[in-house]
Amino acid sequence: MDQIARVVASALLGVSLIAAGTGRVLAVNGGACQRPYHPTISPADFSDAAGHPNAIDNVYFPLVPGTTFRYEGSKEGAALVDIMTVTSDTKSIMGVSATVVRDSAYEDGVLAEDTFDWYAEDDAGNVWYFGEDTRELDENGNVTTTEGSWVAGDGANLPGILMQAHPRAGRTYRQEYAPDVAVDMATGLSIHRHLNVPFGSLANVVETKEFSCIEKTIDHKFYAPGVGLVREHAIANGREDTSLVSRTP
Repeated sequence: MDQIARVVASALLGVSLIAAGTGRVLAVNGGACQRPYHPTISPADFSDAAGHPNAIDNVYFPLVPGTTFRYEGSKEGAALVDIMTVTSDTKSIMGVSATVVRDSAYEDGVLAEDTFDWYAEDDAGNVWYFGEDTRELDENGNVTTTEGSWVAGDGANLPGILMQAHPRAGRTYRQEYAPDVAVDMATGLSIHRHLNVPFGSLANVVETKEFSCIEKTIDHKFYAPGVGLVREHAIANGREDTSLVSRTP
């Protein structure tokens, strides 16, 4: 087993946590959350080290600098517009050059949250999440909290896999690991969903069920091949539903 395979194996728990025919994550989530997690991150295992800066071409989560995604929907009854922009900036984290993605959420036309996320793709095609710098704002633009911010490599914080190179239904994996701040996991539910969103009619969509080990949050997310994230539906700890409206260029 090569280095990347060993690292990925530590993030992918490889156990089925789905109740047959229901798509419901079982109570054994608690056990999954408590499994040891010690990935070893080597900068040489990431594309940038091979001379391909910002090369995130995972088919289900491509991040090309200059691309902007616009999502629309609602959050707790308020109209929500979310703008995700892939910047040309990078941030060195644990020796890895991560792509900086800006995510700005507007509630009823007012900027409510502004976040910079950091992603990098390993040479096997897995997209890793290295943390975020997030700010929530009031109606006057004042920062009210930076809760939820974390950086991989800072203290016990470790990166996780946002999107696998080869998604599989029934596989559970860690997405972020920042004790007491953000400890999220995901279980693949399907790799063959058909979905209609304002952006278009999409086939072979990957559906994941994402949950927190420290909060009562459950999100269903949908990723279309060649496009990326196309819908997010929160069903616990707050109601939120957004779908992809446009992608430019």
